[in-house]
Amino acid sequence: MPGIDKLPIEETLEDSPQTRSLLGVFEEDAAAISNYMNQLYQAMRRIYDAQNELSAATHLTSKLLKEYEKQRFPLGGDDEVMSSTLQQFSKVIDELSSCHAVLSTQLADAMMFPISQFKERDLKEILTLKEVFQIASNDHDAAINRYSRLSKKRENDKVKYEVTEDVYTSRKKQHQTMMHYFCALNTLQYKKKIAMLEPLLGYMQAQISFFKMGSENLNEQLEEFLANIGTSVQNVRREMDCEVETMQQTIEDLEVASDPLYLPDPDITKFPVHRNLTRKAGYLNARNKTGLVSSTWDRQFYFTQGGNLMNQARGDVAGGLAMDIDNCSVMAVDCEDRRYCFQITSFDGKKSSILQAESKKDYEEWICTINNISKQIYLSENPEEIAARVNQSALEAVTPSPSFQQRHESLRPIPQSRPTTARTSSSGSLGSESTTLATLSLDSLVAPDTPIQFDIISPVSEDQPGQAKNSGQGGVQIHLENLEEDQKLKLKTNFHNLQHCKMFYHSDKGYASGHCPRDSILHQLFIVRFLGSMEVKSDDSPDVVYETMRQILAARAIHNIFRMTESHLLVTCDCLKLIDPQTQVTRLRFPLPNVVLYATHQESKRLFGFVLRTSGGRVESHPTSVCYIFESNNEGEKICDSVGLAKQIALHAELDRRASEKQKEIERVKEKQQKELNKQKQIEKDLEEQSRLIAASSRPNQTSGEGQFVVLSSSQSEESDLGEDGKKKKESEA
Repeated sequence: MPGIDKLPIEETLEDSPQTRSLLGVFEEDAAAISNYMNQLYQAMRRIYDAQNELSAATHLTSKLLKEYEKQRFPLGGDDEVMSSTLQQFSKVIDELSSCHAVLSTQLADAMMFPISQFKERDLKEILTLKEVFQIASNDHDAAINRYSRLSKKRENDKVKYEVTEDVYTSRKKQHQTMMHYFCALNTLQYKKKIAMLEPLLGYMQAQISFFKMGSENLNEQLEEFLANIGTSVQNVRREMDCEVETMQQTIEDLEVASDPLYLPDPDITKFPVHRNLTRKAGYLNARNKTGLVSSTWDRQFYFTQGGNLMNQARGDVAGGLAMDIDNCSVMAVDCEDRRYCFQITSFDGKKSSILQAESKKDYEEWICTINNISKQIYLSENPEEIAARVNQSALEAVTPSPSFQQRHESLRPIPQSRPTTARTSSSGSLGSESTTLATLSLDSLVAPDTPIQFDIISPVSEDQPGQAKNSGQGGVQIHLENLEEDQKLKLKTNFHNLQHCKMFYHSDKGYASGHCPRDSILHQLFIVRFLGSMEVKSDDSPDVVYETMRQILAARAIHNIFRMTESHLLVTCDCLKLIDPQTQVTRLRFPLPNVVLYATHQESKRLFGFVLRTSGGRVESHPTSVCYIFESNNEGEKICDSVGLAKQIALHAELDRRASEKQKEIERVKEKQQKELNKQKQIEKDLEEQSRLIAASSRPNQTSGEGQFVVLSSSQSEESDLGEDGKKKKESEA
């Protein structure tokens, strides 16, 4: 029958908010029908009671008329005419009373019985199914909550089996109850018509039969109308029987097909993950912080709409905006001992949300779908085909075939000459359109057969014997050291140090004036997430960083690697340090002179990387270059500017050191020359003294004060000369 609204039984297993909202409309309709039918029942009950009263009153009247002749009135005489007239009236009224009794019986059978059956059986069945469905829904929600709280670290097979069986039983019960409840509500749309038309039809037929007993003249048009109503009621009944049979068959088919889906975490081999989706909907647990440490989890229905992630509570008519996921980032996280958790961060890094999926399949599909939406694939005409093509391109980018390399070589334009530089400006990395990846060969940028390091080795594993301690080889051999106390203090007050540094240096002009201690000139701290590292063949162009970013991101997408290690990047004038935010232990240390190239992504400000030149690699005694790629909270330019500022400070400090050493060398030369000059002067003085003594010894012998001569022998003169010369020589040497 056209115009009959029905609940979709096929969507009972999904149990979406739209289905619940539509169910609420049907429940409101059932409540309105129940209220109206109660009022109609009361009105028909009054008719039936009035008819019974009329029949009883008529019978009483007839009885009283019959007993008139037995009455003895004080002033009345035996009036035979009156008595016979009343007796005739008594017969007519008695016959009329019999007709009213028949009418009452017909009203009871044709009018009161159908509406009473509808009120007592059908409406009560709806209320009973509603209560049973509510209990089954609450039991299913409780079972899902217990399943979601299963511990990943302290996993108990027995508890897990019991909780899984509980989820299976409660979900099956809810599904079956919901399907029967939907079937009853759909049937109610037919029964309400029957319940209203059948009593009216019975009432009118009873009245017609009542009047036929007293009159042969009956309105034929009324009979035709009532006949049509009766035919319509029979058609509705036949259609209802067919529809009930169809719904019962649908319920049986859905019970068989939905049995594997009752498990909360179905087997991925039987239900493969779809990675090319640009639209998805389903229930997720969302974490809501209630304090500094405590948090709660709310189960809501989430769905994507264009570039937005929407959420909708059960029973709501429409959903609300949860987050804008255009250009967002999504990654897997470990959160509060829960499984299948992932975090969505907005493009500006100001808003993030942690969600938990019910199964591994949903977990991977949500991450892939949000990644596809973040790339704005949904704006294309065929988004799923574009997503599949992007994934295939990413696969070819990581494992290129020979034909692809030949096409790449043949289509490669002639690269333009660039000045060799070790620093690309932030504005150039963001707005440059002339520098593209197509101008460089894949082999000229990345070393062949080079592995990709996706994670940082734990600091605990570095203490094991036999592991390398050099931090400059491919990001795999990591050097670890503990922070000194003054460095920990500087980490806590990095913003104060930065303001102190700005008194001496300008981030855009380099070195200004003044001096401050080298270990306190620059300390800047950033929150970064390590994406990966790989060995590269060239370190003279920022395209090396762009190509490495592309390959690492493509490899992560293909191999489903979404986990990232979060660290604190400390930029100083000596080195770059990756510090564990929990233990304050240095994970990696990069000497600043070895950082030869750094750049941000051309489109996404969150991605940045740098190239580290080391002394050893896969080939002995040959320097190698390793490119490290990170993701920050929209601070890629700031990090590159900080590294540039640190290199400028280190450069000027090195120039000052060399100038100071040169000045000291000049002073040492002057001092040495002064010593030589003093030594020459002392030698000349000694020669003059010797000449004077020799001249004195060559004169004639002079007399003393008493007229006597003092004669010196030649041996005594020589000894005296040698004694004076030796004494002067010792003094000059001293």
